[in-house]
Amino acid sequence: MTDDASTGPVKKLFIKTYGCQMNVYDSQRMAEAMGAEGYVLTEDQADADMVLLNTCHIREKAAEKLYSDLGRLKPLKAERPDLTIGVAGCVAQAEGAEIIRRMPLVDLVVGPQTYHRLPQMLRGEAPAVLTEFPAEDKFDHLPERRATRRAPSAFLTVQEGCDKFCAFCVVPYTRGAEVSRPVDRILREARDLVARGVREITLLGQNVNGWHGAGADGRDWGFGRLIRALAELPGLDRIRYTTSHPNDMAEDLIAAHGEVPQLMPYLHLPVQSGSDRILKAMNRKHTADQYLRLIDRIRAARPDIMLTSDFIVGFPGETDRDHADTLALIEAVGFGTAFSFRYSPRPGTPAHDRPEVDGTLADARLQELQALLSLQQKAAQQAMVGRRLGVLFEKPGRLPGQMVGKSDYLHSVFVDAPQARPGDLLQVRIVESAPNSLRGELAA
Repeated sequence: MTDDASTGPVKKLFIKTYGCQMNVYDSQRMAEAMGAEGYVLTEDQADADMVLLNTCHIREKAAEKLYSDLGRLKPLKAERPDLTIGVAGCVAQAEGAEIIRRMPLVDLVVGPQTYHRLPQMLRGEAPAVLTEFPAEDKFDHLPERRATRRAPSAFLTVQEGCDKFCAFCVVPYTRGAEVSRPVDRILREARDLVARGVREITLLGQNVNGWHGAGADGRDWGFGRLIRALAELPGLDRIRYTTSHPNDMAEDLIAAHGEVPQLMPYLHLPVQSGSDRILKAMNRKHTADQYLRLIDRIRAARPDIMLTSDFIVGFPGETDRDHADTLALIEAVGFGTAFSFRYSPRPGTPAHDRPEVDGTLADARLQELQALLSLQQKAAQQAMVGRRLGVLFEKPGRLPGQMVGKSDYLHSVFVDAPQARPGDLLQVRIVESAPNSLRGELAA
C-alpha cells in the first residue's frame, strides 16, 4: 500500500482479538478507523507502530490474561518507547484507568462504544481513557469501508448491548443497554460487503434477535423482517445470526427459518440450564418447558435445522437434581454442538458473591455434560454422511488441491477440489465425519 498524502507515511497496526465474533467485527472496524490515519495491519507484533489488545470479559480471569499479555509487551516498549499500546473492548470498559495505573506502558484505553474516537485519542485530541456510553452512534463516525475484496464470509453488527441482566453476565455493564442499528445503515453495509465479494453474512448482537428498528416506511421492523429484506440483496446467498435469547424468538422470525432459503438451517439458542430453579436464579425469565416448546415450533418451521446452545455448569446453588434436569433437556433436544463452561463469578454481577459449588463436583458435572454433548455432536455429524450440502469455500486446505469451506450447518468441510476458488458455493457430497469436521467430494 502506498503512502496516503493526507495522513503521511504508512504505519503498522497489530491487533490481538480476544473472545466473541463481535470483537472480531469491532477489530475490523478499528483497523478501518486507523487505516484512515495511515495505518496498515501487520501480523508481526514486533514490527508494529501500534499494538491494540481488543479484550473480552465474559470468561474467568479475563483481566489477568490481559495483564499477562501486557507484561510480555514490556521489553518491546522499553526497546521502542514510541510504540503505542492500547487496550480496547470489555475489559477496558470494566477496568478503565486502572489498566494504565497498573501498567503505565499502556497509552490509551477505549471501551467498545467509543473506539470510533481512536484517531483523536492517538492525536491527543481526546482523553487517554474513554469508557463512557456516548449518546452518539459510533457507526456514524467510522470511516466508509474501503472498496477492497473481502473473504466470502463476513460479520455485520446490527445490535449491541443487553437489557436481560442475567445474574452471571457482565454484558449489560460493559456493552450497555440494547441499541439497534437502523435498517438503512444495515442494508447499506450489507450491500457494500456483497459488492466486495461477500456471499455469507452473519448478523451479530449480544441479543441479536431482539433487534428492532425503523424501516424506510417509518414502521418498526422486527428481526424477521430485517432478514427478509437482506435476503432480497442480489449476491447474498447465506444469512446467519448470533447470539439469540429464547424470549425474543418472535413468530415471524421462526417462520423465516422455513420461508427464507438464504437463512441457513443453523440456530445458536443459549439455554444455560435445564433446571427451572437455576434458570430463575440466573434471571433467564423462561422455563425449561418453554424452551422445549419453542424448539418444537422452530423444528416445525424448519425440520432439518441444527441447534446449538450454551450451558453453565456449577451455578451457585446447583444440586444433583438441577444437573440431572440439564442432562434431561440435552437429551430431549439433541444438539449439533454446544459450548459449556464451569461457572465463574464475574465482578459486578448479581451472582458474584453467591456461595459457589464445590470445584471438584462442578468439574465432574461438566465432564458428564460434555460427554453427552460430544455424543450428540458425533451423531449429528455422522448424519451428514451421504448427504449433499452446499459448501462455501473459504481457503486452501493443508493438502495439495484441497479446499476448505463451511457447510449449510457451519461444519468445516475438506474437499479435494483444485478447481474451486475462495467464494465458490458448490454442492458437496459428504463422505466422512472427522472429530470436528467433515470430508466431502464435489457432487456431479
